[in-house]
Amino acid sequence: MAQDRATLKVSQRDTFGSRATRRLRREGLVPGVVYGQGGDARPFQVSARELRVLLSEGHTLLDLELDGSKAVPVVIKEQQHHPVRGDVLHLDFLEVRLDEEIQAEVPIELEGADQAPGVREGGVLEHVTREITVEALPTEIPEQITVDVSQMDINDTINLTAITPPGDVKFMADEPEEITIATLSPPRVEEEPEPEVEEEAELVGEGEEAPEGEEAPEGEAEREGETAPEGEGGGDESGGND
Repeated sequence: MAQDRATLKVSQRDTFGSRATRRLRREGLVPGVVYGQGGDARPFQVSARELRVLLSEGHTLLDLELDGSKAVPVVIKEQQHHPVRGDVLHLDFLEVRLDEEIQAEVPIELEGADQAPGVREGGVLEHVTREITVEALPTEIPEQITVDVSQMDINDTINLTAITPPGDVKFMADEPEEITIATLSPPRVEEEPEPEVEEEAELVGEGEEAPEGEEAPEGEAEREGETAPEGEGGGDESGGND
């Protein structure tokens, strides 16, 4: 549970627009907005390095300090990431009251995959649902929901109904039996490509002689039956005049 809150110090942002945003990112800053309880929005900028460290620690609830003002508890409302590098491009925070329940998206992690009998037999484990909406007090929002898949056999399926939420956390799902967390399918069999029939036929036909009894191709027969032209090789005619 998120009991010990980290503090993130940010500064007010006065420049807006795509050009100003690109300049901020080149300077190692990430733009963001914190939404207050009354709906007011306060734009800020924060060091990309400090933000990366905080996010890597998995905090779901933290204290946000804007330009030295009193820190307020906030949760991450939305993150925008670079499609290739994965860097955070924009961040939205939502100010919360610690005594009021909120809803938040929590990642689902699988553990024990290597020990699953179905995986050892060559089955394919698929992680279907990777996050779930929960409702709880801000201090009770878990950093992640861990699902044990170490006992899964081939053709097994784990649905949300099989998972017990921690503490006073509630899963926000109308039909939990319809939410699949993980499946274990039989091994995939790769089909061998069929031989090319035309290619085989060409190979068989190359270099074969015509069977006995078949006529030689037209032209060859004519050359075999040709007689010598008159005047060439006629011994009788030359010998008739002694």
